[in-house]
Formats: sequence, C-alpha cells, structure tokens
Amino acid sequence: MAGWRGRLLASAMLLLSIWSSGPVFAGDCVPVPQTVAPSRLSALSRGFNADGWINGAAPSPELLQQLRRAGMSHVRLPVPAERVMPGFASKDEREATLRVLDEALKQLIALGYAISVDLHPGERFNRLHKEDPDAALRQMQEAWSGLAEVIRSYPADRVLAELLNEPDIDADRWQTEVEALAAFVRELLPANTLVVGPVNWQRADSLPRFRPLLDPDVVYAIHFYDPMVFTHQAHWDAQDPLHDIIDLPYPINPGDPKVQALRKDLELRGATKALGMLDVAIAAARDKPTADRWLAPALQWQRQFARPIIVNEFGVLKAGAPRASRLRWLAEVTAYARDHCWGWAHWELAQGFGLVDRNTGRPDPDVMRALLGAPRAGRR
Repeated sequence: MAGWRGRLLASAMLLLSIWSSGPVFAGDCVPVPQTVAPSRLSALSRGFNADGWINGAAPSPELLQQLRRAGMSHVRLPVPAERVMPGFASKDEREATLRVLDEALKQLIALGYAISVDLHPGERFNRLHKEDPDAALRQMQEAWSGLAEVIRSYPADRVLAELLNEPDIDADRWQTEVEALAAFVRELLPANTLVVGPVNWQRADSLPRFRPLLDPDVVYAIHFYDPMVFTHQAHWDAQDPLHDIIDLPYPINPGDPKVQALRKDLELRGATKALGMLDVAIAAARDKPTADRWLAPALQWQRQFARPIIVNEFGVLKAGAPRASRLRWLAEVTAYARDHCWGWAHWELAQGFGLVDRNTGRPDPDVMRALLGAPRAGRR
C-alpha cells in the first residue's frame, strides 16, 4: 500500500503548488485551479449519455456523427457493473462485455469524442454494497481491473474513468471507500482523469458532505432532476405517485390555471401522494422556482474547494411533460452550467428521456437548440 500512499502525498503537494495558478476559465466562472487539464474540461462541456449501448444496441454511426457535428463533445458510456464483476457474471460474459466496450471506444475516439466509462450498477450490486461493503469494494476493484485493460489501449486524455454511478451507501462509508477505490484505479490508469460523485443519487445538496480527493486529476459529478414532480411526471411505474401527474408546466407557478387544474384533478381522483408531492413543489416555487435553487449547494462547494464539476445526468421524461416546458427546463440547466463552467451530459440518447426524435431517428432540433444555446458561428 506504500505506493498509493506516496502517490496521494505527491498529489497533495502538486495541488498546493498549483493552487495559486490562473483559472482555467475566465469571465463570470468560478476560478478553478488547473487540477484537470483545460482541454479535458473543455471536452466535457457538452455531452450525452449513451445508455443501453453496452447491454443493448449501439447507436448508429450516422446519429453519432450528427451529434458530433452539432457540437456534442462528450459521451458518458454506462457499463452495467454486474456484467464486469466476477461475483455476478461468468468469465465469458465479462469478456464479451469488455469487447463491446472496446468497439464503442474505438468508434467514439474515431469521431473525436471524449468518453466517460461509467461503472453503472443495478439492484444486485447495490444490495451487496449495503450488506457487505468490503465484498462490494473487491467487486469494484475486479471490475476496474478489467475495464482498465480496455481503456489503456486508448489515449489517456480522451477516456475518463467514472468510479461508480450513484453510490447507494452511507456518506461517511462512501468517503472512505472512494478514496481507496480511486487510489486503486489510479495505479491502473495513472494518466486518465477520474470522475466521482456523492451519495443520495449524486444530488447537488449531497456534495457539501463530500470531501474532494487528494488526487487532483478528478472531476466531481452531480445529477439533476429537480423538481422531480416535473422531470418524472407520467412515471413509467404505475405504482409511483408521479405516474398520476401529467402536463405539469415549468416553472411551477402556484397561480397558473394549469397547475390549479392539475391539483384539483388529483384531489378528485384521491391521488393523495401525488397531491402531496405537488404541494411541496408549489411551496418551493414560491421561494425560488428556478434551477439555481437546487444547484446552489454544488456551486458553494466549488467555491470552497475549487474543483471542477460536471452535471453528467439531467433530463425530463418525455411521456407527460409539456414540450415547451421541457425545452425551457433543459435550456435553463445548460445555461446554468455554462455560466459556471460546468460540463454537462444529457440523460439520455434515445429512450424515455432521450434527445432523439423517435419519428425521425435524428436529434430533435428543438432539444438541441435548448441544450446548446445559440448556434456557434463557423461550425460545420
């Protein structure tokens, strides 16, 4: 263990040595010391999640090219964790998954994308993580040993290692565990940028309890789906109270006739849980209905610790949200990220939250305008 302790000490000394250097970004952005190469942060500025690629069907090369030409520079690539862990998958299954990952990286690198390889667990691992954290840590280390074998074949400045999506354990235990896991992965991938996030679905208000790692080459990831009554309305699970909410506009204005009509409808149908969730959102909207209400804790954390942030999951379920409100919410989130020099990656590509128009199979032009803001002059 002496090797990784020495590396952490050296990293801490490096961080102190660069603390007084100039910011990566200028203008209105929070100054961030160059703990992560500016070119890597720039590559993370606009992206999407390619969920389902590793365990399903790959996006078409044409779609990936269209998104790249539109200005997308980053793909977050969720890898189902159980498929690369020996405790859950056979050797043949693990090797097959890693071959799919290798092909995905090869294709995305050729198109000019940066890629975050995201270890993305399901219920089986999350249950183990709660019941036997030591065994879960060993499984994560085994998974990263396999993933690193693939990642090492590609330029280190183009592939990031996201240690674990939405860790579902106690914050203090995760803090200790992620420090050990980051040191382990750093030995495997000495030149790749790492991505880590806090517990509690990686919410912005969970970040203040998370201490930055001594390793300086780390981007800190949060997820954003607030207010949930808006982003997850018409939920796919009929047992979820949010299934009963539909056509809720954004921002949620208590005086809006549509909001009042929805509230009345929920009362008449006896949807008490959904009504309670809506009332909480209405009360919050009276204070401050916009994105900075929920994202402010992450901004304050960044001002305290001066580390780079990415919102690498955010989106609105298309089934029930008014289209104009969805576009307004997406534009607000990415504008906030741009204002503070945070990267972003939309969740997701072509499923329930997807940015692809199901009728055409192409990127929805209105969604792309909302995400990217005004077109950049001279882009082809």
